Amino acid sequence: MTANRLSELFNIAGQSPWLDNLKREYIVNGDFARVLASGIRGLTSNPTIFQKAIQGSALYDEQFERAISRGLTIEETYWDLVVSDIVGALDIFAPLYISSSGLDGFVSVEVSPALAHDMSGTVAAAQDLHDRIARPNVMIKVPATQACIPAIEEIISRGINVNVTLIFGLDRYQQVMDAYIRGMQKLAKSNPAKAQDVASVASFFISRVDSEIDKRLEGIGSDEALSLRGKAAIAQAKVAYQMFERTFSGVTWRSLAKIGAQVQRPLWASTSTKNPAYPDTMYVDELIGAHSVNTLPDATMDAFSDHGAIAETITRDVEGAHHVLATLHHVGIDMTAIADQLESEGVMSFQQSFNDLLAVLHAKRK
Repeated sequence: MTANRLSELFNIAGQSPWLDNLKREYIVNGDFARVLASGIRGLTSNPTIFQKAIQGSALYDEQFERAISRGLTIEETYWDLVVSDIVGALDIFAPLYISSSGLDGFVSVEVSPALAHDMSGTVAAAQDLHDRIARPNVMIKVPATQACIPAIEEIISRGINVNVTLIFGLDRYQQVMDAYIRGMQKLAKSNPAKAQDVASVASFFISRVDSEIDKRLEGIGSDEALSLRGKAAIAQAKVAYQMFERTFSGVTWRSLAKIGAQVQRPLWASTSTKNPAYPDTMYVDELIGAHSVNTLPDATMDAFSDHGAIAETITRDVEGAHHVLATLHHVGIDMTAIADQLESEGVMSFQQSFNDLLAVLHAKRK
């Protein structure tokens, strides 16, 4: 792996590359030293990642047996395994967190996907994970469902780092940023010194948007529709970044910036290309901009390290991005409806992974 490109992504373009994977082998075998040396600056996880990690490795067996012998339930055992991996990764990334003055070095762990439509349950789970893990560089992942928008505000107001996940549309993204700012305003009143220590990212999903819209464009079948394939997700992300710049340069935000508050960085998630006809680094190359994050699966990380291009692209031809979205609407693509559908599917996918792993652990106990 070439170190230059991932390092230059941050050093030249101001974007932080994070790895979208976590498994115990990385901790035990020292792989994270290689990952950090490559220029990766943070780490994300989700229930699907943990399902694959725990089902596919014997490294969890001894801890699993100890947890069961202590009388833990299967779900408690799941969290015992997960928290161990998270803490192990957090300790490895801690020096980067310190050297970057709290900009990077974060590891994200998601609340139970069963809480996606439970505001108070999400707040309680986030507080519990924050207290249990007790590391300054942990980020609690909370879904951007309508029910959890007020949860984001409340969790931020408590001084807890938040990774807001499963954002698929522009309207919801604005709600997420507004919730973050309201939470920071509350924190600034109750504990102004703490406000400068809180970090947050807003995870805007990319490739899933193109996969769904491309399918619909092919169903429409007109030349105009077919010409839009592979353009929707990047266009929407460029407009989202424009919204980010506008939101975090206004009067309301400037008052928080004066006390050292950090902007909520946009994070581009789901950046592996699902369509083999598209370049494998497309969702990295086309989304580079300052004060942002791109979270990369292993294969995308390796591909970008090998042949990615370093240039600020997220602010390039934003007018053209607006035109793409307008044309999508013209041919009959309802971006809001698609965002709602993908959010629902994303929540269900994580719930399924969570339930499948619990079933495997139940069988293992027997």
